[in-house]
This record gives sequence, C-alpha cells and structure tokens, in this order.
Amino acid sequence: MAGDGVLERLGDHLREHRGGIVTDLLFAVAWVTLVNALFRVVDGPTWAYYLLMAAGVVAYYGFFLSLEVATAARDG
Repeated sequence: MAGDGVLERLGDHLREHRGGIVTDLLFAVAWVTLVNALFRVVDGPTWAYYLLMAAGVVAYYGFFLSLEVATAARDG
C-alpha cells in the first residue's frame, strides 16, 4: 500500500528529531504562558498581545542561535 511508505518515513523522521521537537514544543508553551501571564496582570492592548506572541518567533531563533554560537565557542 502507498501509505505504508509515508508512515514509515514519518516514523523515522519523528524518531530522528524527537529531541528537537520536544524542545520546540517546550519553548512555545513557555513563551505563550509567559505572554498570557503578563497580559493578565498588565491588561494591555490587543495589538501588543499579538505583537508579543509574534515576537516569540524572533525570540526562538535568537535564543537557539546564541546557544549554538556559545556551544561552538566553548568547543573551540
């Protein structure tokens, strides 16, 4: 069946990238929780809420890029 190959490749992909997927999920949950908690306290405008949610993408790449640079500098 044609779907068997797709499911097998999907399973291989998930096994190979499991750690990265979990890390991405944890970062996303932490960011959304932080922004929601902040806006429950501050009660800011809706546009600022969405702006901070979108800033999570920049924060994600900034954090992991700096982590990669720091790891490369440490290793020599």
